[in-house]
Order: sequence, then C-alpha cells, then structure tokens
Amino acid sequence: MKILSIQSAVAYGHVGNSAAVFPLQRIGVEVLPVYTVNFSNHTGYGAWRGPLISPNDVRDVITGIEERGVFPEIDVVLSGYQGGEGIGDVIVDAVARVKAANPSAVYACDPVMGNAKSGCFVAPAIPELLRERVVPVADIITPNQFELGYLTGTEPDTLVSTLESADAAREMGPSTVLVTSVERPDRERETIEMLVVDDAGAWIAQTPLLPMKANGSGDVTAALFTAHYRRLGDAAQALAHTVSSVFDLLRTTHESGSRELQLVESQTFYAHPRLQFPVRQVR
Repeated sequence: MKILSIQSAVAYGHVGNSAAVFPLQRIGVEVLPVYTVNFSNHTGYGAWRGPLISPNDVRDVITGIEERGVFPEIDVVLSGYQGGEGIGDVIVDAVARVKAANPSAVYACDPVMGNAKSGCFVAPAIPELLRERVVPVADIITPNQFELGYLTGTEPDTLVSTLESADAAREMGPSTVLVTSVERPDRERETIEMLVVDDAGAWIAQTPLLPMKANGSGDVTAALFTAHYRRLGDAAQALAHTVSSVFDLLRTTHESGSRELQLVESQTFYAHPRLQFPVRQVR
C-alpha cells in the first residue's frame, strides 16, 4: 500500500506527518510525505520557528511525484490540518489527479478545526473551505465529536444524535465517518469512545479516558484507521486495531510524563495491536 500524506511537519515532537508517517511505516505502508509547514515544534508551545510552505511549493512537490509515474500506485491520499485556504485547493487537485491515474484510490481527510475544550482554533475561512470544497470530495473523514458538529451544524452528544450527525456528514460526500473523542452523557465514568459509520453499519469502541492532552494523537488515529480500513475493508476490524494502538500509545506517553507522544517507544503496539477493547455494533 502507498499513501500520499499531505500534512505539516515538525523537527521536535510528533504532529502531522511527523506523527503519521512512522506508525504507517511500522505496519508496512509506504508513505510519500509532502510537508505543508516545516516547524521546529507544534504551535501548542506558543512559540515556534520555521517556514509555512507556500501552496505553489506544495503543488510543485506533488507534481514532481506525479512526474516519477507514481500516481497509479497510490492507494490513499491523506490530509490533516490545513493552515490556509490555498493548501485545500492543492489537496483537492492532487486527489483528482491521483484518482484519474488510479480510480480505486481513496481520499481520507481529517477535518481539523478544534476540540470541545479549545473550541475552533483554525482560521475563520477553514471550516467553510472544508464544508464546501474538501469534505465533499473525501471518501473517509475522521473528525472528533466537536468537529463533526461544527462541520454539519449539529450538536452531537448522545449516541443517537452522534449517529445522526455522522449520517449528515455522509450526505455531504464521504461514505465513511470515523468519529473520535466521543463523550456521551450516559457513558461509564472516565471513559471515552470512538465510533465508525459506513455503508455496512455503525460500530463503537470504549477505552479508559487518560488524564492528559496529547498533540498529534488525532493524526496517528486518522493514519492508522485509514490504512487498516483500506487493507481490511472492514470498519469494525479497522476500529478495533486503531483503538488498541492509539490507547497504548497514549498510555505509554502518559506513563512517561512527557508532553510529546512516545511514538517510537510505542511501535510494537502498531505492528501488533493487543485488540483489548471490544467493538460493539450499534446499527
């Protein structure tokens, strides 16, 4: 499997491609990383250095890959945080060109906009860009529960309303919706869930909620789920593998006391997920 991953990069720590690439490689996926920024560290520190890469430069890198004749071999285009409007257009164009070369290729979009604690933290134009131009051409999207609501103009909280919001998102274009950070009023205390909906049904998995914030965990989740789903063709199995690996990555990080994901230290959990959390069909 080959994945063209168009995301940010940092030298220190793990977000964007600096979070997604290694776990994908560890499960045997060939990744072609294209960077949209090249920062010293993620912006959560409040200070960072390094360049935003212009949309034209990102487009040039993608064109260079195309000129090597690789597009017919690409199975997935993956994108995450979009810092500006121009990058969205570059990604949509890349998806069209990859799909023209390989009609079986899919586009997986992580529509990064914010979270329940911080609210929306992207530029004001980004949500509209995602809603109007990017999500409609995606096959898979991986929003958290807050982003799902923001994207669809709904307020998902219960299982029923979250399923309804996922259906609303699917009506926008994507056939598969993975919802992360699902928090229901009636769930068990100190737990968190992940829900996937596709044409075959809907499934949910619950894990303990760890008392931590980990930048980059959503990027790992989107990458692993997309690869497993593409390889297995089964949403429930892909969810089981992803939930297991991401929980053990977060647990290892929490136990280390580090602010940054212990991405390399957790590599066994990507290649050999323990599958310790049951997946329950809810539709």
